[in-house]
Amino acid sequence: MTADVKSSPRERLLEAAATLTYRDGVGVGVDALCKAAGVSKRSMYQLFESKDHLLAASLEERAAAYVVTLLPPADGDRSPRERIMHVFDRLASEAGAPDFQGCRFLAVQIELKDQSHPASRVAHRVKENLTAFFRAEAERGGASDPDLLARQLILIFDGASARAGIKADTPTGLVAPTVTVLLDAAGVR
Repeated sequence: MTADVKSSPRERLLEAAATLTYRDGVGVGVDALCKAAGVSKRSMYQLFESKDHLLAASLEERAAAYVVTLLPPADGDRSPRERIMHVFDRLASEAGAPDFQGCRFLAVQIELKDQSHPASRVAHRVKENLTAFFRAEAERGGASDPDLLARQLILIFDGASARAGIKADTPTGLVAPTVTVLLDAAGVR
């Protein structure tokens, strides 16, 4: 990664953290982050309390794009079933990219183990929000048990994302039929 001279040191650090942690994991060192951003350690610590806070800020910055990429627009034209399927269609599309390594928010939680870590808290909130989306759509669609269906859907989402991220499988042709069975069984319209 090359540092963009037009962006601020903060922006370059956030981008370096996003790129390197997605590619190499949260164990990437401060030296590597600073080198990729073209920023001194001193500057990094002036901008962020710690590497942990840099990672959290980087995830926070990526959260809005994640939601925009996955969730359907808030229009009234799609049924709850179609809105849920949209998320899984987006996952299949994203998983087809050569650099796809799974859901960055799930990966952070798995790697860190510590649920009180600032980055883990951000990741947990983002995943809770996706589960809440599934639950709201399931309820709107008349699901017999919206809470259970939301938990099942996030399980399918995270499992498919993880397996695609490690190149063990692809969600295309597998996830949509699985989700359809769940939606049918729950009575979602």
